[in-house]
Amino acid sequence: MNATKTVFADVLASGRKMLIDGGLSTQLEAQGCTLNSDLWTAELLLSQPQSIVDAHLAYLRAGAECIITASYQASLRGFESLGISEQKFEQFLKDSVDLALTATETFLQQDPKIARTPMVAASIGPYGAALADGSEYSGKYGISDEELVNFHKRRLTVLDQTDCHILACETIPCIQEARVLHDLLLSTRTDAWVCVSCKDGKHLNDGSSIASFAEMFAEHPKVLAIGINCTAPEYVVSLMHEIKQFNHAYIIVYPNLGEMYNAQTKSWSLKNDNYATTFEDSAMKWFEEGASIVGGCCRVNSEHIDAIHQNMAHKSIK
Repeated sequence: MNATKTVFADVLASGRKMLIDGGLSTQLEAQGCTLNSDLWTAELLLSQPQSIVDAHLAYLRAGAECIITASYQASLRGFESLGISEQKFEQFLKDSVDLALTATETFLQQDPKIARTPMVAASIGPYGAALADGSEYSGKYGISDEELVNFHKRRLTVLDQTDCHILACETIPCIQEARVLHDLLLSTRTDAWVCVSCKDGKHLNDGSSIASFAEMFAEHPKVLAIGINCTAPEYVVSLMHEIKQFNHAYIIVYPNLGEMYNAQTKSWSLKNDNYATTFEDSAMKWFEEGASIVGGCCRVNSEHIDAIHQNMAHKSIK
């Protein structure tokens, strides 16, 4: 196997805690990018690729050891709606990894004293993300397993052939989609992590139990870590406790900032019990509870990641 494909596993096996990045869209918007396309961050693969490199660099400079590509909402359906061929779509998927690798190379060139070599996770978002209608927050797709296989297989195959370090299946809202990915990942050469999005401390967005998800992946030979992302941070500890019942070696958590998302307006708003002022402190709790990998999702920016990085240094979390 290509040595690139073992790096992520080697870091986890060393017992070292890992900090990943925050929301790519959040950082891009902070840089002045407009993300109102159905392709979301993937649209910038076509129009502003340097902005993606700059966003990755912001997270690397903040202390992230792994950055996630701009392929989350990239789908053949979305690209074809812009008149882009299947061949070019696949090239843009590969470009998402290359842009992230460019950012890591630039980061190391700018500071040769950096001891860690950053890693790249190739984002594989849920079917609902490609619909751009907010259905990734419900998981109510109403389609067959075969349709989900056809949707995911092409992206997985292309990204598996790149020089990414790990496949990041993320924001999976329903047990049906998790089951489909479970089977597809058995055939990849690249290891993966799989994260679900949850509506409370025990259930995925579709109402399935987090325990059923954890049990499904308990012995998967290609999935190094499972966990939660784009979920309210107040649910993370409870969800972790459910996962730990199945003796998973590595747990990954990167929740959102604790705000509420409106699928109609595609906007976020504060909740009364908003976690925004304590996100970095919560991250320390997640490490203490046994998470091996921690980061952030929507509304978590490079400043939050920097604060977590500083807290890790202060508390000697390695």
